[in-house]
Amino acid sequence: MTTAIIIIAVVAVAAIAAFLLLRGRQGGGRGLRGRFGPEYDRVVARHGGDTAAAERELGDRVKRHGRLDERPLTEEARARYAARWASAQELFVESPERALGEADALLADLSRERGFPDGDFQDRTDALSVHHAAHVDGYRRVHAARRGDASTEEMREALIEARGLFDGLLAGGPSGREHGNRHLVKGRGTS
Repeated sequence: MTTAIIIIAVVAVAAIAAFLLLRGRQGGGRGLRGRFGPEYDRVVARHGGDTAAAERELGDRVKRHGRLDERPLTEEARARYAARWASAQELFVESPERALGEADALLADLSRERGFPDGDFQDRTDALSVHHAAHVDGYRRVHAARRGDASTEEMREALIEARGLFDGLLAGGPSGREHGNRHLVKGRGTS
């Protein structure tokens, strides 16, 4: 009888330990998935579905860029960037390629002024993904569309998607207020 109780206790402890171990592993993934959102899925897909490799990469990004303190913008800088974005949107009607080039350069300048790495595009987008994961893919799409054979509609969609990152970067600063999200209407830019 005593042996049966000991065996049941050992099995129960082993089951609890296995449950906690598995929950801890899954919790890390859920934490990264929650933090990175669509970026998590993009990295998993890039690693051929290998979630462990994707989580290592995302964890490394957090270690390298998680402590980055975004510098606030002055009201003057905020106004200057808002004017540049409005100009890029207006330029889209005349020259979508030039508009995307301007948006790409503007996002690089704005992220640099906010304190993100000044290095190559990949390092900058890795850092941005840690702090603006929901919108960093729009920046990637603008960067890729301006250099490839994207249709006008694909370029328009890329610019619209990049606006989320622009708004997120622009919003931080002394006032901390959010700026309205303006979108391109098909074939027309709005400010």
